[in-house]
Amino acid sequence: MSAAPAPAGLEALCLAGPTAAGKTAAALALAAALPVEVISVDSALVYRGMDIGTAKPSAAERALVPHHLIDLIEPSAAYSAAQFVADARRAMGEIRARGRLPLLVGGTMLYFKALFDGIDTLPPADPALRAALDAQARERGWPALHAELATVDPATAARLAPNDAQRVQRALEVWRATGQPLSSFHSGRFDLAPAAPPHTALISLEPTDRGWLHARIGERFAAMLQAGLLDEVRRLRARGDLHAELPSMRCVGYRQAWAALDAGDPPDLKTLQEQGAAATRQLAKRQLTWLRSMPWRHAVACDAADATAQVVALARRLAHESETAA
Repeated sequence: MSAAPAPAGLEALCLAGPTAAGKTAAALALAAALPVEVISVDSALVYRGMDIGTAKPSAAERALVPHHLIDLIEPSAAYSAAQFVADARRAMGEIRARGRLPLLVGGTMLYFKALFDGIDTLPPADPALRAALDAQARERGWPALHAELATVDPATAARLAPNDAQRVQRALEVWRATGQPLSSFHSGRFDLAPAAPPHTALISLEPTDRGWLHARIGERFAAMLQAGLLDEVRRLRARGDLHAELPSMRCVGYRQAWAALDAGDPPDLKTLQEQGAAATRQLAKRQLTWLRSMPWRHAVACDAADATAQVVALARRLAHESETAA
């Protein structure tokens, strides 16, 4: 890892992209080229004991460069975008104080939005409302609740898939608790941002061929199953303090594995592979939609043979330009 000082003028370098785009490999290459420390921008990596299904960087990879905001909490706990902003800002300050450059890496676009634009104060979770919504979903299905959301908060419903249970539930919870749509709590600046936040650069890994990414997603989910994802979920179920409606267990891969084990153990692996890969493709589609709403990003084709080298060269150029402008 380079011992050179962080480039003047650049306060943070961000590396985003859909799942399976190669962010970890690119981040490690950047760590070999620039004096960075990694801050995870991933809502699943905060959970301890969830390693395989989150594609968490290995101990060997984390030994190559300091990583932050990984393994923060138990999967029985909740973690919010507001908490991420507070933790990320603290870590960024500490990294800069060490003369290094914060490298924010991940695919949780809401976290990037909250960090770039700030986040409005939302009402806290209401367990009674959530239980009522879960009961209604069991009776009517999440698409029916999504249709209900469309009548009271069409802006939020338009960006959510009908079966996106976690987000549909949260949007209806906010509506029922406050009488205001979830969309009214957000300024929307992220979607319309004409320029990058000051002293920040964002490199985005995006496929030119969506089929390439879909193939990678399928291969990676198969590799997770081979590496023991089901055993990992079995251990989580055996704890006794987790259930399928927790945010941790709603993470892509874990939700499908939990449901597969509910249906029978051993589960139908072929169906699980199909469902897990399909859910991951939907996640990637949402991530790319967020990214393409930011015209100031620097896109690199993740399906190019030299994608990692392109990321490093681009980061070096952006760092040089920041020093020249400082």
